[in-house]
Amino acid sequence: MAPWALLSPGVLVRTGHTVLTWGITLVLFLHDTELRQWEEQGELLLPLTFLLLVLGSLLLYLAVSLMDPGYVNVQPQPQEELKEEQTAMVPPAIPLRRCRYCLVLQPLRARHCRECRRCVRRYDHHCPWMENCVGERNHPLFVVYLALQLVVLLWGLYLAWSGLQFFQPWGLWLRSSGLLFATFLLLSLFSLVASLLLASHLYLVASNTTTWEFISSHRIAYLRQRPGNPFDRGLTRNLAHFFCGWPSGSWETLWAEEEEEEGSSPAV
Repeated sequence: MAPWALLSPGVLVRTGHTVLTWGITLVLFLHDTELRQWEEQGELLLPLTFLLLVLGSLLLYLAVSLMDPGYVNVQPQPQEELKEEQTAMVPPAIPLRRCRYCLVLQPLRARHCRECRRCVRRYDHHCPWMENCVGERNHPLFVVYLALQLVVLLWGLYLAWSGLQFFQPWGLWLRSSGLLFATFLLLSLFSLVASLLLASHLYLVASNTTTWEFISSHRIAYLRQRPGNPFDRGLTRNLAHFFCGWPSGSWETLWAEEEEEEGSSPAV
């Protein structure tokens, strides 16, 4: 590996996240929080549980950050090429088009990411904190990571608060609790961001849409000409498709089925 590869944005971001995670955990253990009190009393179950949750959230972060988000192959394999009958099901109003950057044939809901320089299936967004796209393959794991990270942050926020002692002279308090108070403020900010992200993504998952489609529906051909979301199949089926891949099928097929249902419904 070339030395300059260690200074790539992805390596720096992931290293920063890892150092910050363990740094905050160390602060919580070194100060007079409930974690330290449990440890001194020999009650190790809760401290070990907290450590396992921190480790689990970090491993999920690295998994989402490093995995393939669902890149569209530059040279599609034979089994991935669209069949003639499948292509015929795609309404002519939204023909599949070639990406003007990497020249691949984009499936429905795919978008080119300029940061990754690849087209991503069911593109949601490019996450700078992950230094990776969130797409069809890693979006479910991303939501699970957000949920676990929020649990860790809220627990850490409670632990930091438990160690703050305000009934001290200002100078003594600043020396003994200044770092812990800064950690409390940092955890408060991260908890707010994680809560908003988790809530927004759960809403998007429940309606079977993506961040890109939600923000830019007026610019997307397959949404601009439709009054509603053509991929919404109800809460239960949306969740089942997102987390379990059921019911299976291409987005082109689902889009065409919605077209047929609307075309066959009697006019009022």
